[in-house]
Amino acid sequence: MFGWIITLVATLPFLVLSVFLFKGKGAFLIAGFNTMSDSKKAEYDEKALSKAVGKLLLVLSLLMFLFPLAIQLEAMWLFWVSFALFMVVTFGFVIYANTGNRFKKTNISDLGE
Repeated sequence: MFGWIITLVATLPFLVLSVFLFKGKGAFLIAGFNTMSDSKKAEYDEKALSKAVGKLLLVLSLLMFLFPLAIQLEAMWLFWVSFALFMVVTFGFVIYANTGNRFKKTNISDLGE
């Protein structure tokens, strides 16, 4: 029971932030993006970046619910599978987001010039 409470407390902020980011708002909450200069921020599609991070947080929060479930069911294999998926999704997203200029604006007109 205690594991469920801890998971709920840890997961609720993830869920709230994922909904907020999924709407394309809240780019200021994204680490690294919020510290960029305004000219550098103008090169990126804030809405697309926010939506992608929102999806990431939603997936991670759903995976977090598997941790106490695995403990409750005494299925350590489920815990380790969910933990591995959590890590793969996290590192996979970091690689995805930082390669191929996926969130950069493509047109000169998108840059406000």
